Amino acid sequence: MDKASVDKAKKMLSQEQYNICFLKGTEPPFSGRYTHTKDKGIYECVVCKTALFSSSTKYDSGTGWPSFWEVINSKNIKLEADFSLGQKRTEVLCKSCGAHLGHVFDDGPKDHGGRRYCINSLALDFEKAK
Repeated sequence: MDKASVDKAKKMLSQEQYNICFLKGTEPPFSGRYTHTKDKGIYECVVCKTALFSSSTKYDSGTGWPSFWEVINSKNIKLEADFSLGQKRTEVLCKSCGAHLGHVFDDGPKDHGGRRYCINSLALDFEKAK
């Protein structure tokens, strides 16, 4: 994102959302508004509204963050190596705007490919199915 777009995002996001999306922070476990959501719909990037995850792939991983076993479209995310905590993790970013969303791990449901997209609620908006 260019500086003007980041400045615009900073004005529209809460300080906590900005910290997660652009400073690569994380919300405390079990604190997010979508951690226990069971409604049907689509989870979107809070910054640019790109569709990221369907509620049909959301599951309770017990980790304290919304977890999904699959993205709506792999072209909507970007994966990057993250060594920020002294270990190698895979960061998940919105490909459209570059917002940090969370991380993906290989400890998800084996019957769904074994991936767990561990995503911050504050990086998401939810469009409830009609």
